[in-house]
Amino acid sequence: MEERFSRTEMLIGNEGMEKLGNAKVAVFGLGGVGSFVCEGLARSGIGNFILIDFDKVDESNINRQLIATESTIGKYKVDLMMERILEINPHANVEVHKEFYMADSTTDIITSDLSYAVDCVDTIMAKIAIICKCDELEVPVISSMGTGNKLDPTMFEVADIYETSVCPLAKIMKKDLRKRNIDKLKVVYSQEHAINTNDCPINKDRKFKVKGSVSFVPSVAGLIIAGEVIKDIAGK
Repeated sequence: MEERFSRTEMLIGNEGMEKLGNAKVAVFGLGGVGSFVCEGLARSGIGNFILIDFDKVDESNINRQLIATESTIGKYKVDLMMERILEINPHANVEVHKEFYMADSTTDIITSDLSYAVDCVDTIMAKIAIICKCDELEVPVISSMGTGNKLDPTMFEVADIYETSVCPLAKIMKKDLRKRNIDKLKVVYSQEHAINTNDCPINKDRKFKVKGSVSFVPSVAGLIIAGEVIKDIAGK
């Protein structure tokens, strides 16, 4: 085992590290949550990545997204994340897709050989599309619920979506998933009640309100998700 992963090997063993090195993980959405998911996976020794995001970095991303800096504004998130993963582990294989995944996507991204899929997108229909495809192919999937308008990173929990409370996104998702006969889904969600930011100056004249965010909330959710993926793949 390479020295770069030797401290991880102490915790999960050589067999666990081999499983991580052979694993293929798809991460959908590389924002405040998804970028930290990739960071945790790369630093734990995941060997194969599929990164999916259509977006470029803009200035408003800098307060919370790992790959967002002054010098990366205007660059594609998937390209930046690929570069960072390869800086961490030059032996990793990274495939990128500059697209917004939906049920009618023609790109063959979710396949039966995936070890895990991670849903970090914001749009409900995109989340449903990812989850349903994974269910169809029996690919393990974990989904991030809402992290916007929250300040307490200690309020995150890992649970089946049907056991969640408080989170408005999870409530909507439950209804849609029941209609599609999806009977379970591992999620990371927060029990913190969201702060109302609709009356903030930045939202005053907006038809579609934006949510507030801080560096230490979505990042924690992302690392929790990475931990779940690593433990599941390594058999821990």
